Amino acid sequence: MSFVTQDEGYIRETLELARRGTALTSPGARVGAVVVDSQGNIAGRGFYTFDGVKHAEILALEQAGAKSRGGTLYLNLEPHCYQSRTPPCTDAIIAAGISRVVAAIADPNPKVSGKGFEQLRAAGIAVESGLLEAEARRLNEAFARFTLTGCPLVTLKAGMTLDGKIAGPFGSSVNTPLAADRWITSEASRNHAQSLRHESDAIMVGVNTIIADDPLLTDRTGLPRRRPLLRVVLDSRLRCPLESRLVKTAKDDVLIFCSFAEEKKKQALEQRGIRVEQLPLGANDGRPDLKVVVQRLGELEITSLMIEGGALVNWAALAAEIVDKVFLYYAPKILAGSGSVPFAGGQGFRRLDEAAQVKDVTLHRFGEDFAVEGYLRDPYAEAVLSI
Repeated sequence: MSFVTQDEGYIRETLELARRGTALTSPGARVGAVVVDSQGNIAGRGFYTFDGVKHAEILALEQAGAKSRGGTLYLNLEPHCYQSRTPPCTDAIIAAGISRVVAAIADPNPKVSGKGFEQLRAAGIAVESGLLEAEARRLNEAFARFTLTGCPLVTLKAGMTLDGKIAGPFGSSVNTPLAADRWITSEASRNHAQSLRHESDAIMVGVNTIIADDPLLTDRTGLPRRRPLLRVVLDSRLRCPLESRLVKTAKDDVLIFCSFAEEKKKQALEQRGIRVEQLPLGANDGRPDLKVVVQRLGELEITSLMIEGGALVNWAALAAEIVDKVFLYYAPKILAGSGSVPFAGGQGFRRLDEAAQVKDVTLHRFGEDFAVEGYLRDPYAEAVLSI
């Protein structure tokens, strides 16, 4: 591709604009757009929000007005080319007289992928793509997973010691705090974990976490969201305490999946604004089938799910093969001891060649802590979750 020197800087700006749509675009993609006029000056900018309806490129073109003619449009994602909630953006780009379009990646949506570029080229517009591709793919991986499979991107997140322990050997719960201050990882790590929550549509734990830790499971970044973070609990026998903070703060943002529903308890939870859904049990497991859970969340237009479970939920998610990526925080501490709780318990994989393989690994530093981010499968693959 014949990129020019300035192209990378403008694509970086589209990525920054797109990030301003975090938690405001789901179930759509995060998109930013920049129009540069024929004199090399920025004439228009825009970023997409679901409730704002207009796509990023339309906002940028409107701001640029007549200066769009003969100019270059920069995007982090291929422009859409079919009638949806809005008319095709390709039509507006052509009508505006744009002479060149530079996009980071093609749209993973099969209705668009490559077709938007084709329409622009057919109209005589020069089209180039692939600049900062890896960063652009990462930004919209949840959109890609949801668009291609109908299921959310599932991230397994945990904080642990260097030897992989998430809790000490005392207490009955898998989530019993290690110390009086209850935190294994640093404040920097925990703040970053909140940013991951902010990027997610839903968070999921097992009922043991609710019983032991009484968490709120909220997005505490203070940043705007289009939809509240959906708080999901795996609770096969509806043991969730009515006096828990989760129940007391429910405002149509709590969903409990169970397998055995005592009607009286179910009604008590529903009266408090909690949705209860009964699902079949998973194979050789005492909790709702996690593959069905993920599919159900997809039906609710949840594009990204973060699991913050204990050892047994973590293992169940890995065993059910619902995990797309991991984000694991490590503190420079060694707990040791056979009684301490590992990151993932349960039966475990019996052979090394059966182990969950994490690929495309990135390391992050948060003060003295570090984190491992990696993928168990490509979010842009079209494989459908099998049940």
